[in-house]
Amino acid sequence: MRCLLTTLNAKYIHSNLAIRILYALNRHHASLDWKEFTIKEDASDIARSCATYELVAFSCYIWNITQTLEVCRQIKQINPETKILLGGPEVSYDYHEVIVRDEVDLIIVGEGEQPFSTLLQKWPEVTGIPGVVSKSGSQICYLPNNETFALEKLEGINPYAFDEIETLRPKVLYIETSRGCPYKCEFCLASLDNKVRYLPMERIKDNLLFLMHHGKTIKFLDRTFNMKRDFTLNIFQFILDHHQADNVFQFEITADILHHDIIAFIQEKVPPGLFRFEIGIQTVNQQANLEVKRKQNFERTTSIIRQVEKYVTLHLDLIVGLPLDYLDDIRHSIDSVFALYPPELQLGFLKFLKGTPVRERYQEYGYVFDPLPPYEIIESRFLSRHELQQIRALEHGLETYWNKPRLALSLQYISQKEGVFEILTLLGARLSDVKSPTLLNIYELAHQPIAAKYTDDVVIQILFALDYYRHFFIKPAPRFVDLWPKGKWLPLLEQRNYQVHSLRYHVFSVPFDVQHYLDTGKLLWGEFVVVFEYNGKTSPRMDCIPHQDLLLRSQETLKV
Repeated sequence: MRCLLTTLNAKYIHSNLAIRILYALNRHHASLDWKEFTIKEDASDIARSCATYELVAFSCYIWNITQTLEVCRQIKQINPETKILLGGPEVSYDYHEVIVRDEVDLIIVGEGEQPFSTLLQKWPEVTGIPGVVSKSGSQICYLPNNETFALEKLEGINPYAFDEIETLRPKVLYIETSRGCPYKCEFCLASLDNKVRYLPMERIKDNLLFLMHHGKTIKFLDRTFNMKRDFTLNIFQFILDHHQADNVFQFEITADILHHDIIAFIQEKVPPGLFRFEIGIQTVNQQANLEVKRKQNFERTTSIIRQVEKYVTLHLDLIVGLPLDYLDDIRHSIDSVFALYPPELQLGFLKFLKGTPVRERYQEYGYVFDPLPPYEIIESRFLSRHELQQIRALEHGLETYWNKPRLALSLQYISQKEGVFEILTLLGARLSDVKSPTLLNIYELAHQPIAAKYTDDVVIQILFALDYYRHFFIKPAPRFVDLWPKGKWLPLLEQRNYQVHSLRYHVFSVPFDVQHYLDTGKLLWGEFVVVFEYNGKTSPRMDCIPHQDLLLRSQETLKV
């Protein structure tokens, strides 16, 4: 029996760990193949690649289920004899509405290792296999799988051993060290498995070493990587002992339980840029947290972030739409978390994932959500459609102006004065009115409302100009500040040994020491000159020179 393990990844750079594990465990079946596609590929092309197999097994998630089902439909049109097997979190819950589809023959519910192996062994007999949903006419057959897969069976298994080595480096490579989550957050599928199981340590280290040598970005799938102090320190030390120069490691961290020994380890040993921590704050509203059985101490979380922010790259998450989270609560959460100035702040909207308690209780809170993936909130008793539209505009502004980052200095300054909720909402709404804006458009759209709101604030005017001029590799068009003409700056910069004949420059006066402000956050007033130097390849060099020093150097040269 020829069988294909496959999936449709969201992007080419992603990799699917599930199908690799299943292939590694069952590769002794000579006719078993595996292959990855992406959701952007043409469905008919994917279907033709799959239709020559007797059994095609798809790994399904909210981001690919729609495209996957369309591929399955086309496979059946090409070859009705091909059997379609679906597995993964998107079909493990409410599977009845999927198995009745003409293009679906089988579904694996929950962990797939044991059911898939049994299915291959017993093929073509498919009924009565624990964990496998099958159908005969209109009759659906399902025997629950009550046995938990023993992770010790993964000893000696390297899921990436069968990849072409040269294809690994540009991809995000996933690794798991445990399964399950100790928390019971009702919006998360991980909350349904509260028994945390760890993979064999030697297996973890062997695979990690392989990925370090052949990959670049390595992402740990553990829902709470730092749950055990000794385990966390063991893996961290192993990474420090063996990592390659360009490796980056991503972890999901619960900040308010980060042990002080782990913090000390990070501060003393971890070089900046090596670790990336994804921290789900979700909301600052404690009532909303408790309503979805989520525990969090935001004050402690803030303290921990402050202690590690110089050593790790931070990605913070918020969720819009939780029960008891009204617009003012969301405003407070966004402004509070933004004030931590994470390099990335992701604003997600509540998704009603199949199997989660928040989906089962949706009527209790007056939720309306999209019936199609990704099942996002449309409205609730706590947020109207108009309010959600406002927040979606803010999310657009946040992605465009902070996460890129294009207005990092300006937004930090504004957040210290009054928070960023209002201005990001306004900027996002303006962006939505323009189709495919250029980079210059993006800045011009932001300048008008900021300049109008802060008419007499010279600091924000200068910071906006700095954001603009430092964002380009190539000398940008003159905007937002009065630039010195070339005839004025050329002889002055030439005397200071700038490469005025081979590089490009923008020069303008400022009323405070910009470099001092960037270093300390404090304003030192005076007459200064900012020089931006562009080489066309890297971020521009910026110098801030006291105006008097610039003139004195020129006068001294003339005297000589």
